[in-house]
Amino acid sequence: MRILVTGAAGFIGSHFVRHILSDSYPELAGAHVTALDKLTYAGNPENLAEIAYHPRYAFLHGDICDPHTVTEALRGIDLVVHFAAESHVDRSIADSAAFITTNVLGTHILLQSALDTGVSRFVHVSTDEVYGSIAEGARAEDHPLDPNSPYAASKASSDLLALAFHRTHGLDVRVTRCSNNYGPYQHPEKVIPLFVTNLLEGLRLPVYGDGLHRRDWLHVDDHCRAIAAVGSRGRAGEVYNIGGGTELSNVGLTHHILDIFDADWSVVEQIQDRAGHDRRYSVDTRKIREELGWAPRISFASGLAETVAWYRENGSWWKTLKA
Repeated sequence: MRILVTGAAGFIGSHFVRHILSDSYPELAGAHVTALDKLTYAGNPENLAEIAYHPRYAFLHGDICDPHTVTEALRGIDLVVHFAAESHVDRSIADSAAFITTNVLGTHILLQSALDTGVSRFVHVSTDEVYGSIAEGARAEDHPLDPNSPYAASKASSDLLALAFHRTHGLDVRVTRCSNNYGPYQHPEKVIPLFVTNLLEGLRLPVYGDGLHRRDWLHVDDHCRAIAAVGSRGRAGEVYNIGGGTELSNVGLTHHILDIFDADWSVVEQIQDRAGHDRRYSVDTRKIREELGWAPRISFASGLAETVAWYRENGSWWKTLKA
């Protein structure tokens, strides 16, 4: 099997590539991987350094918004796993243009090229943010989309495009919607690595508003196992929610991190809330559990401790990014 991974030098994409090539996913064992990445600020070649000379690996520096690059990358590919996206909500509020270009136009170019080149399967990786805020309960895959941030709206648009290519053209598209990821190699603009690295540098922790916004946390390894399952055993035209099963307020998350550092709340700075800040996300994961037999394996306590240890030991990786 030949797999194209877009956004392959990013946090989640690089984890997926490294673990395909170590044959961590039995359903994708022996696969050849082409990694496509534009190498924006969020794409780091160091994330792929350990497999740079693997015999089943090739790296292509290119933009998913370039039709020629995409068409050439897709020739002979059996499975596309599409991670490439602008994904930071704060950046989308400040300037949404790049989000529309990459997340909507880029996804359309990939879908059209996949159809034209005869790609067999296409996994479109999305987010629980497309469902919007939910006061209680959990959103199932058939719930109407209700995005609030420009980022979420761009991802909802790309989801609908992907599903439309299945219904109109018969392209085998599977969509995944995950909750908040964490783990090693995550860019320090995201909350967990930001807080961890700030504590390592003796800096304060910025908490938005009252800190009672709630998110579900999913380790990147559990997320990538789910994507492998969807790519190999999922159904065409279906959506699969992926969640970690650990829901925390931002205050609760902060306390977990402070406890690891034996620090107290005095290092926290509560700042003005983000515009349009969704109060709570929650996804119902029964479908992927029942159909594909997937469940998260990494507890939040152990996953967070291991993540903190990784950032302690890899200062040269994140200090460059923060600088």
